[in-house]
Amino acid sequence: MNASTLMWGMVFGSIGLGFFTYGKKQRVVIPLISGVTLMLIPYFFSNVFVLILIGVLLMCLPFLIKR
Repeated sequence: MNASTLMWGMVFGSIGLGFFTYGKKQRVVIPLISGVTLMLIPYFFSNVFVLILIGVLLMCLPFLIKR
């Protein structure tokens, strides 16, 4: 792990916590799942480019799929 992986992991984890909190309080499934996944992806991907790509896609997912 390098500093950029840790930084991006913290950014996506913080955004994921926000999505998780919103999804839990509003009882909406898509932001809840997206938030949990955003918090977990830094543990599985060490490549910074892949981490950013998947993180951005997961952040856009609740806005693309509205229920």
